[in-house]
Amino acid sequence: MENYNYNNVWKEGIFDGKVCLITGGSGTICRQQAAALMKLGCSVSIIGRDQKQVDEVVKLLGKIGNKNAKVIGLGGCDVRSIDSMVSVAGKTVEKLGKIDYVICGAAGNFMSDFNHMSANAFKTVVDIDLLGSFNTVKACYPQLIKNKGSVIFVSATLHYYGVPFQSHVGAAKAGIDALSNALAVEFGPIGVRCNCIAPGPIGGTEGFNKLVPNKENFESKIPLQRVGRTSDIANATVFLFSDAAEWITGTVMIVDGGFWHMGNFNTYDAYPNVLRNKLLEKPKL
Repeated sequence: MENYNYNNVWKEGIFDGKVCLITGGSGTICRQQAAALMKLGCSVSIIGRDQKQVDEVVKLLGKIGNKNAKVIGLGGCDVRSIDSMVSVAGKTVEKLGKIDYVICGAAGNFMSDFNHMSANAFKTVVDIDLLGSFNTVKACYPQLIKNKGSVIFVSATLHYYGVPFQSHVGAAKAGIDALSNALAVEFGPIGVRCNCIAPGPIGGTEGFNKLVPNKENFESKIPLQRVGRTSDIANATVFLFSDAAEWITGTVMIVDGGFWHMGNFNTYDAYPNVLRNKLLEKPKL
């Protein structure tokens, strides 16, 4: 986990007394979001499926050293189940007192062309990403109303143009953007904000390692000439939850160094020949 001093930019203690529930909290990006919030006084509830991974992240976050910020880990949770989400939301309130902020970060991804993707595989990604985001907000809704809270959905830029081998993720993330927009309008009158963060290629993540075989050549295609850091997403998170963003809702903050404007460079080598060959093989249902 990256170790950046967020206090160089953000005022110390701006989140004292706040609590954030984070699904996908043991993931590379979400754990850094949690670290940034804790540095600034926010207690966090790390939600995940694998209890061992959750415990490891909680141990790391426990070393942040902010006496005003607590961390708990709740494993064995399936965001696709509303009952599971209601349970962890309740335990979070029981242990930390309330929920002010929510990060919907649980996600599933793999590389597959349409021909080799089963209906079940497509459904699984949509259920984790989109249905999981809905269930997370639904379970936390009473607390969000009570505390005039804020929600951040972790989206992507894969649906801004056609990306081979990522149709399932693009469809799920497009749904998340639409959900965020609708909830921003519905929740605005009751004082609850909803926004998306769309990360670009973030170095060191599982997705980056799968999609980018040559980091040096890849970086030259990014306008800001480097891949993203998890701290870039963490800083965007701090901003959107802070009072500096109190009049921002229903937006997507793209954090990608300008990369999405360049088109789909990360699968160019496989297009069209590799893709064409795969599409002509026996289909998987």
